[in-house]
Amino acid sequence: MARTVRTAPATNVRVNAPTIFLASALASALPLALVGCGHRDQPQTFAAAPPESAVGTTKIHEPEKLWSIETGKTDALGAPLRVACVTCHTLRVPNALPDKPEELKEFHRGLQFDHGNNKCGSCHVVGAQDSLRLADGRTIPMRDALVLCGQCHGSQLRDYKAGAHGGMSGHWDLASGGRLRNHCVDCHDPHVPKFTPSTPVLPPRDRHLGPPVPHEGGPAIPRLSQAGSKGGHS
Repeated sequence: MARTVRTAPATNVRVNAPTIFLASALASALPLALVGCGHRDQPQTFAAAPPESAVGTTKIHEPEKLWSIETGKTDALGAPLRVACVTCHTLRVPNALPDKPEELKEFHRGLQFDHGNNKCGSCHVVGAQDSLRLADGRTIPMRDALVLCGQCHGSQLRDYKAGAHGGMSGHWDLASGGRLRNHCVDCHDPHVPKFTPSTPVLPPRDRHLGPPVPHEGGPAIPRLSQAGSKGGHS
C-alpha cells in the first residue's frame, strides 16, 4: 500500500546585502584570529635617526706654559715675552734632578713647590724637557700632562671626561659645532695646584642680612640679622 507524502510549500527567504557582507567578513577574519592567538605581539621597530648634518670635534687646549717659561719682560707691543724650554735645556743636560727646588742654584731659582710628597723626578725626565714620566716609568709628551695628573687625581679626571670639571668653550652639542676643552694647567699651577682661598667680589644680599661687617683684605661680608638667625620671616 503506497503512502502519500505531503511536502510543505516552499517559502521565499530574503537576505539583505549588509547581512551577507558581515557574514563573509567574519568568516575571513576567523582563521587569522585563530592563527594569531598563540603568538606574542611583535615589538615595533623605529626608523633610525637621521644623520647629523655637522659633527664637531673636541680639542684640548695646549697652554704656553707646557713648552715655555715667563721672562718677566715684554715686547714692543707690551705682550709678555716667553722663552721656550729647549732654548736652555738643549745646551745643558743635568746629571740628575734635584729633590726639591731649594737645591736649584743656577736656573729656576725661587720656584715654589707644594704638591704632596712628590719630587722633581716624580714627573720630569732628565735630558727630556719636553716629556713627562708616568708612575710606571713610561714617558709621555708634555702636552699630555693631564694623563699624568689623572694618576693621582682620578675623581677629577673622571669628572673631566664627563664634562663636569675643567670648563670649555664652544658647543656642548657637537652636532652644532666643535668645542675646546681646558687643560689642567690652564687653571692649576702644576707645582702648586691647590687654589688659594678667595672672597667673593660681590657678597650676597638678602632681606634677612644685617649691615655688612668689615672684612680685612676684602669686601664687607653681610651679617645675619636677629630675625634671620632665628629663622623668622616677614
